[in-house]
Amino acid sequence: MSHRLQILLEPDEIAAVRAAARRRRLTVSEYVRQTLREARLGEPSTGTAQKLLVIREAAAHAYPTADPEAMEAEIARGYLEESP
Repeated sequence: MSHRLQILLEPDEIAAVRAAARRRRLTVSEYVRQTLREARLGEPSTGTAQKLLVIREAAAHAYPTADPEAMEAEIARGYLEESP
């Protein structure tokens, strides 16, 4: 179900929004919807504290690693040893 959103803008602001919508060949409503969507996608999905917790948890583990050439050789050996 759609909902109406009312936003009050100063005359110069609405003129700028109309001009931007016109440049993109969009209605003002569609321009605003797309702009809000883009802004939402640019927002972090989790807070800084959650991100730091995940990094700290990952840093507490010992992951297998090697230099890139050795890892690539190991991966290639695995592919070659697989039976079809």
